[in-house]
Amino acid sequence: QVQLVESGGGLVQAGGSLRLSCAASERTFTMGWFRQAPGKEREFVAAITRSASNTNYADSVKGRFTISRDNAKNTVYLQMDNLKPEDTAVYYCAATTGYSGASVYSWAYANWGQGTQVTVST
Repeated sequence: QVQLVESGGGLVQAGGSLRLSCAASERTFTMGWFRQAPGKEREFVAAITRSASNTNYADSVKGRFTISRDNAKNTVYLQMDNLKPEDTAVYYCAATTGYSGASVYSWAYANWGQGTQVTVST
């Protein structure tokens, strides 16, 4: 089972930027980012296939967030620009077991990191 460790979260003012990283213990296939705010369900943010041939973004982050990966480092990134208070959440990195499209569904991901907190102030 692949281990995933997120980093890069923190406190930032609205309009600012953060880059999240997710370091995997081994080779991964499709990787995704999800987030969960207090009192809300976990929601899809972005996903990327192994070769980065396909990406998907939630409408709420499209144009502001960019997902990328460096397979040599077994790492996936989420560049978050023009952050808004509604982006405040715990962000989770996830990996599928095998080949997949850039799935928007949480059930497609078998392995999850512990999450990193992102707080955007007004």
